[in-house]
Amino acid sequence: MARKDLMKGLMGEDEDSPSPAPKPDPQSPGPDAPRKRAGPRYSKGAIGAVSQSIADLKTRSIVDLDPFTIEAGGLQDRLEHDDADHALLMDSLKTYGQQVPILVRHHPETADRYQIVYGRRRVLALRDLGQPVKAMIRDLDDREAIMAQGQENSARRDLSFIERVNFARQMIEAGYDRKIIGDALSTDKTLISRMISISESLPVELIETIGAAPGIGRDRWLDFSRRWTEAEYDIEDAETMLSSCPSDGSDARFDYLHEWLTRKDRTVPRQAPVPRPPREPLKRPDGVAYGHLTRGPKSTRIEISAARGRGFDTWLAENLDRIHRDWLNGRGEEGP
Repeated sequence: MARKDLMKGLMGEDEDSPSPAPKPDPQSPGPDAPRKRAGPRYSKGAIGAVSQSIADLKTRSIVDLDPFTIEAGGLQDRLEHDDADHALLMDSLKTYGQQVPILVRHHPETADRYQIVYGRRRVLALRDLGQPVKAMIRDLDDREAIMAQGQENSARRDLSFIERVNFARQMIEAGYDRKIIGDALSTDKTLISRMISISESLPVELIETIGAAPGIGRDRWLDFSRRWTEAEYDIEDAETMLSSCPSDGSDARFDYLHEWLTRKDRTVPRQAPVPRPPREPLKRPDGVAYGHLTRGPKSTRIEISAARGRGFDTWLAENLDRIHRDWLNGRGEEGP
């Protein structure tokens, strides 16, 4: 399916409909009314018309879903969760309601559950608000879902350049060719080649350590990846340097590392840096990391990604007291 027609197809519009004509009377269906390419044939007359209308409504209708029945799906598109943006989105949804539905598909293994195609931020915000999610449910295979996710992100233009690079990297790892990746990201083959070159030059851990860097564009990332390759450093070197970065934020982290890579006398400080406790990944059964566990000498820290935790962060916060009481009882101690 051509990329310009994919989103129309998801909305139920026919791929093969002719060029736009003058708008017909809304009360009477015109010859250009949406139709399924391979749908069932209905008999003529009143019964056939009603059957066709019911089938169309099932395909095109927007439904309310419990946000906790919607699981992560597709590829990771965002590199970091912005608490300020999340709060703004919650405020907007609380004030004006959800104006644009999300897109989901049926879960391939679990009945009455869904996988998100696009609209992840809205799902997380509506979870926190305790409100249902307005969603369109479509029967999509993996390729169609990833294409829709990529094109929706491209249309909204709210992913940073390196997030698009990371999306392309995941598509390559999933076995998609460059043409499909270009269609999904609405990007020409020259830029796709450059994006893939960057993804091959920079470790995933480095990209995730820097973050989305929304203010950093293609040319600076290309220069960064070239210098990184020439310097032959590793992720531990980058983390050591970033430990002395004076500013927070992904743009600042990029600038700090990029400036370091451009120095002629660049060196990694070796004077006994403060050791960081190792971060142990917390993984779902499908192998996707949803958080990290850090054990320090004085405390243990659990970090759970709101986007990948599928609501586990909320559940854990609500049940920590009970879990602790059960642990005490198992040790023969009485809880509070």
